[in-house]
Amino acid sequence: MRLASWNVNGLRAGLGPAGLRPLLDSLGADVVCLQETKVTRDLLEEPLAIVEGYNSYFSFSRIRNGYSGVATFCKVSATPEAAEEGLSGLFAKHDGAVGSYGETEGFTTEELQALDSEGRAVITRHRIRTSEQQETTLTVINVYCPRADPEKPERGDFKLRFYHLLQARAEALLRAGGHVVILGDINTAHKPIDHCDPGDLESFQEHPGRRWLDSFLWEQDKDSQDGKCFVDTFRFLHPGQTDAYTCWCNVTGSRQLNYGTRIDYILADRALALSELQDAQLMPDVFGSDHCPVRVALRSVCLGAPRCPPLCTRFLPEFAGTQQKLSRFLVKVERTSLPEERGQKRGGREPSVAGGSKKRRVGPPQKGQGDLRSFFKAGNGRPRVTTNSANYQSVMKTRTAEDSGVEHPLDASGRIADEHGVEEVAGGTQPCAGSLREEPILGMANGEALDCGKGSVPSSSNQSAALWKSLLPGPARPPHCKAHGEPCVLRTVKKLGSNSGRRFYVCARPLGKPSDPRSRCDFFLWASRGNP
Repeated sequence: MRLASWNVNGLRAGLGPAGLRPLLDSLGADVVCLQETKVTRDLLEEPLAIVEGYNSYFSFSRIRNGYSGVATFCKVSATPEAAEEGLSGLFAKHDGAVGSYGETEGFTTEELQALDSEGRAVITRHRIRTSEQQETTLTVINVYCPRADPEKPERGDFKLRFYHLLQARAEALLRAGGHVVILGDINTAHKPIDHCDPGDLESFQEHPGRRWLDSFLWEQDKDSQDGKCFVDTFRFLHPGQTDAYTCWCNVTGSRQLNYGTRIDYILADRALALSELQDAQLMPDVFGSDHCPVRVALRSVCLGAPRCPPLCTRFLPEFAGTQQKLSRFLVKVERTSLPEERGQKRGGREPSVAGGSKKRRVGPPQKGQGDLRSFFKAGNGRPRVTTNSANYQSVMKTRTAEDSGVEHPLDASGRIADEHGVEEVAGGTQPCAGSLREEPILGMANGEALDCGKGSVPSSSNQSAALWKSLLPGPARPPHCKAHGEPCVLRTVKKLGSNSGRRFYVCARPLGKPSDPRSRCDFFLWASRGNP
């Protein structure tokens, strides 16, 4: 049995023409847990909700659109026997819930509601057969733990409360029997080996999230392991592997040099890890997010349930057929008229809207009625100058006259006489490409006409470009960093404070270890002296 976890940083963005199945199949897992889907209930569409060969279970944010969210996709052979949304049980008011909620007396109802309203947990329970041929249950907790925002101290407290609720639920499920796996984005790098730049080790270890992980995870060759029931599966099998990260900063390009953190975990109960854990791996070669997937393999075999639990998305009203979305009733209507409508027109009558007396015209726009597409045609807004062949010939003769009294369309200075920049051609007019109003034409000082197309006046693209450059010089050239002599990139301060919104230049290379010659140097320069 294989379990995979991936923070996708937006599920709809990675949806290709073939749907979601290629992504799920590529992870090679029986149960795929996704975090940060950024899908709310109103944005859930059928290609995401119903994937052939899988059944899915979503948790949606109830407080913000396009925020948070987790989803668990199970192969048909790994269909769970129970599933529910959230950790507290407040949203499990249906048959088929997992149960075993643990001690939540230390939480108020309002606090539990807040912790579960951001769409951060989905729990599924599966039947498995262990390597010793014993049938038991495996409960999979898919979580997206909150981030502690330094500028919002209350979010740090919220994160710790979420950790404690997660621990209470996981330990209660373990006491109820069977095995438990917690997997997802834990949003904390546990050890210095899991961070590219841990800094001061004493301060690093004092981080509240790391202190909670220390109290929660069992580690080999350590004393005082009483009460610690869960194991970091990757460090259990690879205790000394360095540069093993799962998250990188997209802005700094740090993934190119593998300068990141390991904050995505698969935590298994100690008994399961000791007896059934076969492999644990990171998948940094899988792109599409600022995180990479992680995966474990167990010696156990999953036994699919005969039917999906009620939380399955295929049972949602909009997908079950009991209720349809309004968009299903809206179809594209062509502008061409129907045969029977054309017959009515021949009879001198306009087709009317069914059930009403108001008439609606179908077909091409009538005389006096504008067409939106006409506003996007070249030369729109300029007067149309029509001429016949005789006028055209006389105009061309006038252009080649050598006397000083040159007539339109060129005056004595060689300028276009038509103030709208329109050239006359047989059967109609069209602007010469690149022409500007009242702009001299190159090569026309002696009244000599240069050919820039069939029957057209030549454009002065070089002069046009020079004119626009003088009017719009564009951004200043960036400085070069001193270490590499390469052009810098322009950044903007996002952090709130006195410098918020100011722009600055830094080295364009990706962020990496200071000892890596390929990494960014420490060049820094403000783009302006004061605030924007």
